[in-house]
Amino acid sequence: MARMIITGGTVLTMNDAGDVVFDGHVVVSGDRIESVGPGAYAGPTGPDDRVIDARGKVVMPGFVDLHYHTAIGKGFSDHLPLWEYLDTCWYPLIRNLDAEAAYWAAAGSYLESIKSGVTTVNDMYRRLPDLGRAAVDIGIRAVLSNDVALPEHDLDSLQDNKDAYDAVHGAGNGRVEVYVGIEWLPLASPELLRDARILADELQTGIHIHLNESLTEVEDSKKRFGMRPTEVAYDAGLLGRNVIAAHCVWLSDREIALMRETNTQISHNPSSNAKLGNGIARLPEMLNAGINVGLGHDAAECNNSRDPFQVMKFASLMHRASRVDASLQQAPDVVRMATRNGAAALGHETGELSAGKKADIILIDTHNPMFLPLAPNDPAHIYSHLVFSANGSAVHTSIIDGEVVMEDRRLLTLDEDEILKNANEAFLRTRARIEG
Repeated sequence: MARMIITGGTVLTMNDAGDVVFDGHVVVSGDRIESVGPGAYAGPTGPDDRVIDARGKVVMPGFVDLHYHTAIGKGFSDHLPLWEYLDTCWYPLIRNLDAEAAYWAAAGSYLESIKSGVTTVNDMYRRLPDLGRAAVDIGIRAVLSNDVALPEHDLDSLQDNKDAYDAVHGAGNGRVEVYVGIEWLPLASPELLRDARILADELQTGIHIHLNESLTEVEDSKKRFGMRPTEVAYDAGLLGRNVIAAHCVWLSDREIALMRETNTQISHNPSSNAKLGNGIARLPEMLNAGINVGLGHDAAECNNSRDPFQVMKFASLMHRASRVDASLQQAPDVVRMATRNGAAALGHETGELSAGKKADIILIDTHNPMFLPLAPNDPAHIYSHLVFSANGSAVHTSIIDGEVVMEDRRLLTLDEDEILKNANEAFLRTRARIEG
């Protein structure tokens, strides 16, 4: 089997020891990392082996966007809080999707993510078979879930989610998975949460849900159910190791304890929470409780960017500002949240450059002003630039499942111009349907 040899770069392994290997190499065989080590690779090579020169580049695990929505439009309803934004912008758009619009919206979303260094998305949306086609075609690793709600809200049902699982789970040589998705408590009930857990267990898959995103959600839950959202989810048996709970901005002490007790995974989405005016999650308390927390951008409609570097910066600065404490969320810890923590939340063998792990790898070009100055052999300086200075335009190469998907910022799987053209036409067609 031909191998890929990435050599001469600064390798951020994100392994247990946090090793950073200067002038190191990574050898990929098939979809797995064969070895990681210092210096130029000196082992045997075959005539079909490919060598990638990584001099002047950081070699690291790809980012895992742990809470994600494919988005067909952005830049509308920017002034509205969450509930009004959903009713004005989000729900009308996703209720009027056709199959081609869903495909091109996903392709456009995944294009920006890949070009920003994201190799895995945890995407809750509609028309999952069409999203699955887009994920397979563009080459990204995608965990997909439906937007399940009670029937009166005209979104998806658990049957839709099961049908999607049957249709696309395991596609793309296993790169595409299907979870059970629940929109949020205002559009759900305890009975729907119990049924979602039953379905997830039957399918042996995970669950993706919004919880405690806004104060209005919390108050609605207390009024309707006499409990806070996470308490409702706990009583329904929904929480657990294979659950990604998105946002969790307004967790009480008891709810944090319930998350810890059930080993539920949390996606922290600071830039979206800020834009929608939802507040600042209690991230230090979550981490101190031992909860695994990854990072997500949420959706371009309520974030306007899918750039994980921006999310990392928000994930540090917001908490330092609100707590008046510059010691919080240090750069290496934030990078770990964006890579290894997200992978662990999804149960993936990614997020780390170590022998035997999946080969989801990005190369970041340090020959640009974002990395100026750069002290030689100083891991702290590299981490600092990644979190506080860089943006997605620094990503040079993206490798997913052992395949080069983007090289020198050029997508190799689909035609970028075609994606941009068709994604924009899909938006215009969907908006016309809403206005029509």
